[in-house]
Amino acid sequence: MDDESIAAQIAGIGERLRALRTERNVTLRQLSDSTGVSSSTLSRLEAGKRRANLDLILPIARALSVPLDELIGQPTGDPRVRQTARTVCGRTLIPLSQVPGNRRTYKMIIQPTEETPQQRSHDGYEWMYVLSGRLRLLLGDRDIQLTTGEAAEFDTRVPHWFGCGGSMPVELLTIFSEQGERVHMKAKN
Repeated sequence: MDDESIAAQIAGIGERLRALRTERNVTLRQLSDSTGVSSSTLSRLEAGKRRANLDLILPIARALSVPLDELIGQPTGDPRVRQTARTVCGRTLIPLSQVPGNRRTYKMIIQPTEETPQQRSHDGYEWMYVLSGRLRLLLGDRDIQLTTGEAAEFDTRVPHWFGCGGSMPVELLTIFSEQGERVHMKAKN
């Protein structure tokens, strides 16, 4: 993050403070009483006439019961994910997250195929949501058909395979975590 971005984030603290205080129906005097920061300092901070520092914003965040980053704000910039789709064995993977780490999020398009399903197992946890089409999920000894709007989640240590369950491609969202964090959503029974 460059100096200009940091300055813009700091400058926006006053506006965010005013919005949070107003949203909670807290007066400057009430906030002053609960933080020990004078009303005039709070007013100047909200108006952008006082530069924010940790000595000011820590007690304010505590008094308003908000995480510090809600006052500081998130870095601005281009939020679009610009990663290239890749196709492997009739499956197109489109990354939906640019955050590095063990949790990967994709839109997946699976073409109909004559492949023989082969279940595999590995560490992790997977969540899927069908956007369109029909998804066939083999999970252990279960053969499950999911349609548009249905979701499934499972521990990937259970032998599994999934693919197109009809004559048209299936489109789905999938979140895979190697660490096994669970996204709490269940398939319809």
